[in-house]
Amino acid sequence: MTSVTLNKDDRVPLMTVEGLVKHFPVKGGFPVRRTVGAVKAVDGLDFTVHQGESFGLVGESGCGKSTTGRLLARLLEPNAGRITYRDRDITHASRRGLAPVRSEIQMIFQDPYSSLNPRQTVGTIIGGPMEINGIEPPGGREARVRELLATVGLNPEHYNRFPHEFSGGQRQRIGVARALALEPKLIIADEPVSALDVSIQAQVVNLLRRVQRELGIAFLFIAHDLAIVRHFSQRIAVMYLGKIVELGDRASIYERPRHPYTHALLSAVPEMALAPEDGEGPRPPRERIRLQGDVPSPTDPPSGCRFRTRCWKAEAKCAAEEPPLVRLPGNAEGHLTACHFPEEGTTAAALERAR
Repeated sequence: MTSVTLNKDDRVPLMTVEGLVKHFPVKGGFPVRRTVGAVKAVDGLDFTVHQGESFGLVGESGCGKSTTGRLLARLLEPNAGRITYRDRDITHASRRGLAPVRSEIQMIFQDPYSSLNPRQTVGTIIGGPMEINGIEPPGGREARVRELLATVGLNPEHYNRFPHEFSGGQRQRIGVARALALEPKLIIADEPVSALDVSIQAQVVNLLRRVQRELGIAFLFIAHDLAIVRHFSQRIAVMYLGKIVELGDRASIYERPRHPYTHALLSAVPEMALAPEDGEGPRPPRERIRLQGDVPSPTDPPSGCRFRTRCWKAEAKCAAEEPPLVRLPGNAEGHLTACHFPEEGTTAAALERAR
């Protein structure tokens, strides 16, 4: 099963993000609560999601992936930057201003247990978005809900059941059906399989791939599992501590990564999970790159390159200057890296430097 592939000349920007920033204030002091700092969850992101493509966003827990997804869905208000959807600036749009695009941007949440109302039936959960938006599909809402249940692999006769009667994988399918109810152009999937058993994860990912291929919906797929992202996404951005450190198409990121952090992430993925796909040659054996130290606090990130405190290549320049996200010599078109001293395009070369 293969996702929709767009030629570079045919890609049309659907959502563009420029300099996106979200800081959460930290309150302290007694008895007067005052702002004593800020959690810099997202600190200047730039990327574009094209129509019909699957765009992956990966990184360690706490790097700002989920916050980014909620910002793009306008569930959170950005502090700075710009979000453009189909040539419309929605960065600080009011509720009324967002009304025309709300139905086109949907979200699949991480936890299938808490994202569904336990007091509502499946029919009400999936049909609710249509009722709120005043949509009356041909044949009625109930017929449309039953059609969506069949689309996601559930029995249409389960229309009147409640969420507690379903397994975790089935609940996530209900979440997918709800996201499809308004025929969106962009679905933001926030770690949609991380709360599921490994045996169920492949089923849900295959479902999303089929939906993306057949309906031509663009996906922003957020995850920390690089193996899953590789099998779903056409382009991938790697985040670290609120910043994108590497961005490119799937082949260039997984076959010729340039940022040390990307090398470290890929070295931690089991060999079998990154088995070559059709048309790819065999890969050399990989060895685990063990990063030293802990992830710095997002309330006080390191100066310059934020990865420098754990990087085996860090020099004085890394602390003094923040590396720009640019195309490096030897990189494929569209492959951007933010590193003053990028690695060679093989994990083996990175290991030699790390020793």
